[in-house]
Amino acid sequence: MSEKVCFLLRIEQHRIPEYLAWHENVWPEMLEQLRDAGYRNYSIFIDDSGLLVGYLETDDFEATLAAMRSSEVNERWSAATGDMFVPVDAARPVDAVVALRQAFDLDAQLMRVAG
Repeated sequence: MSEKVCFLLRIEQHRIPEYLAWHENVWPEMLEQLRDAGYRNYSIFIDDSGLLVGYLETDDFEATLAAMRSSEVNERWSAATGDMFVPVDAARPVDAVVALRQAFDLDAQLMRVAG
């Protein structure tokens, strides 16, 4: 069964245009690493304050994060983009990701009601 994962991070507000530019043309090897690590249906949303909301589906979130932590391309990506984030107590953005608990799932409840 697939896990749905949502997480929050924050970009320095004055760095939002730069962050968006980086995400217009993500390196092909980074895209492949995300896929190979188990990211599916992955999206990032951002507001004008720099709040990032990430969403993905994966079979095993902890294994997915471990694959990213051990990835050379993720190390390079983090070195290039990591200073855009509001400082967190982590070496790389991937280390600061904490999943939010899902509180509601429309499809699951509709299926339960339909029996």
